[in-house]
Amino acid sequence: MLNVEGLRRDFPILETGIVYLDNAASSLTPEPVLEKMLEFYREYRANVERGVHRLSQKASEEYEGVRKRVAEFLNAKTAFEIILARNTTEGINIAANGLKWSKGDKIVTSMIEHHSNFLPWLRLKNCCGVDLEIVKPKDPAVDGLLDPADFEKVVDDRTKLVAISHISNVLGAIAPVREIAEIAHEHGAYILIDAAQSVPHMKVDIQNIRCDFLAFSGHKMCAPTGSGVLYIREELIDEVEPLYIGGGTIADVSVDHYELSPSSTRFEAGTPAIAEAIGLGAATDYLRKISMENIEKHEEKLTKQMYEGLSEISKVEVYGPKPRDRIAIMPFNVENLNHHDVALTLDVSANIMVRSGHHCALPLTKDIIRKPGTVRSSAYFYNTADEIDRFLFAVREIASKLAK
Repeated sequence: MLNVEGLRRDFPILETGIVYLDNAASSLTPEPVLEKMLEFYREYRANVERGVHRLSQKASEEYEGVRKRVAEFLNAKTAFEIILARNTTEGINIAANGLKWSKGDKIVTSMIEHHSNFLPWLRLKNCCGVDLEIVKPKDPAVDGLLDPADFEKVVDDRTKLVAISHISNVLGAIAPVREIAEIAHEHGAYILIDAAQSVPHMKVDIQNIRCDFLAFSGHKMCAPTGSGVLYIREELIDEVEPLYIGGGTIADVSVDHYELSPSSTRFEAGTPAIAEAIGLGAATDYLRKISMENIEKHEEKLTKQMYEGLSEISKVEVYGPKPRDRIAIMPFNVENLNHHDVALTLDVSANIMVRSGHHCALPLTKDIIRKPGTVRSSAYFYNTADEIDRFLFAVREIASKLAK
């Protein structure tokens, strides 16, 4: 059981009276995470890895400790499989640009993807002659639910990679990633999971979902911006060429040869975002202390409350599946009103922060929702039932007073 009121004290911004429902874009950052980052700047501010003095040694120890904590958080086999990136987008691009592609290779993805898990594959299609197969959600498509049977139809022995979002950042729909992974592996293909929306909200077990690559961002899970992770299954590390090479990525260099570092640092060229990585480690500790199971149970209640409340409001159209198949990401439109106007009105009139737009998923917006964009409310563990009631009341007022 979550002590939500106690946890909210870790987020001073909530004391201003705002209702923060833009968590799918970026979560808030709690004081313990900020304190851990400040500890680095105040007590052992130095570069990592190659220094012999005690400040560098301490910074290196803290930085490398993040890999171990993230590996434990994900149930990865070893910290060697954890690459510290800036965000999900960078992680996916490391994999996309690092794998060796041949003309005729096939990539399978879906219509519900964020641009970060769509554009890298589209670029490979355009520049390398890779075939790109796009799976659409099953009917009704607006639910965003993917059917493993549709992947069975298109994944074949030419398929090199299946790239799929664990949870849609627009619709909140949860994908059957383990079943899709099994289909991919039956044909000798790899599977990459965009876990930007799942890792912050549910227990993600690498061994259970059997993925080969997995990427997520720290800033959606109480860590600072500029922090993220790419997981690469240990056996595939040598299959991926680093996106950048330079300082910190090599074991040896001569005038006509270089040898990459045998560790994860081969993917982390130059001085990394040390404080941000340390903040990511602190955020995983913070979430583990709360318990992902407790977070899931709390958010299940908020999901049901938001979905049922919005569905009951006249002139409001809600998108995405029923609560049992989604997390607390809730896109909607109010009849003839522009989605940006609705979001701005919620801010100005009710102190409620939500997102509006196409949410970096234009294929989904154009071909499935078929509207220019949506208003998207998204909750996290520090949101309360009272806040959802305030949100629903405000939307009801907008629908009754402003919609024609």
